[in-house]
Amino acid sequence: MLRNRLRKRYRHLKKWARRTGTGAFRLYDRDIPEIPLVLDLYGDAVSGALYKRPYEKEDAEETRWLMAMKDAASQALEIPAARIFFKERRRQQGNNQYGKLPDQRFTRDIPEGGLRFTVNLSDYLDTGLFPDRRLLRALVRKEASGKRVLNLFCYTASFSVYAAAGGAREVDSVDLSRTYLEWASTNFSLNGFDARMIQVRDMPLNGGGSPFRLIRGDALRFIAEARNAGLTWDLIVLDPPAFSNSKGMTGILDIRRDHRELIARTLDLLSPRGNLWFSANARRFRLETEDFPGVKIQDITEQLRDEDFKGKKIPVCYKFTLL
Repeated sequence: MLRNRLRKRYRHLKKWARRTGTGAFRLYDRDIPEIPLVLDLYGDAVSGALYKRPYEKEDAEETRWLMAMKDAASQALEIPAARIFFKERRRQQGNNQYGKLPDQRFTRDIPEGGLRFTVNLSDYLDTGLFPDRRLLRALVRKEASGKRVLNLFCYTASFSVYAAAGGAREVDSVDLSRTYLEWASTNFSLNGFDARMIQVRDMPLNGGGSPFRLIRGDALRFIAEARNAGLTWDLIVLDPPAFSNSKGMTGILDIRRDHRELIARTLDLLSPRGNLWFSANARRFRLETEDFPGVKIQDITEQLRDEDFKGKKIPVCYKFTLL
């Protein structure tokens, strides 16, 4: 069943991907209930995730099943099984957070929208480039010309690279992880931009001559210090993890619980008539628009549904504009 489904999807999507210059796209998303996998194609390789089943399965049986699914994907896509990587996703809670996997360093440089991004398919649960944020990245580039842009929880800074490519005057990217910021620096370099890494404590901001700053530190602390310093940006991307208890953070971030305060504080950093995009990939997420008086709020989720996500679940996204 999986082999037949993948062949059909791949025949349909490869033409669209070639036409649009899209090097990474969603092939399969739990289309068959008995096969709870998500499979994304990245060039000549596949990143796959197994989601928790509603019933228990013996480890040995699960391993045999996964090998059979990998073989089916390999046959359908004509990709060697060694270039198909499966990981397990489970609900995060308490002190449970995804960490690094065994180091294999299987990387690719993937084209998208005329740009290139490095992905790592083997060593982390996430690859470094989310296909379901593709059209939001394009929207940021479209509106970035001449603007000061802030990318909070920037991860590998793909939004920031798009903003730079769109002619942004300055781009500030904030993340707690040195690994991700070094990855972000690689993405900037791949596209001909020079980004400088600084610490969140280096406020007010000084990029050492570069308009593209990679700021290492807790995004929540950065928001507080930027508010105290009276700093503002014209465009802000707020795409936080659904859950985080990183050691460098104060407390635990649960976006279902904490989004109101997080958005409200971030809106204080927005210039008059500026735009904030807030994206949330959390189950049963609900935004109460009345919590934000004096702000125009648009649910733009459906505008961001690309060809490979038709009929699939994608993160909710809201555009906030100061009136």
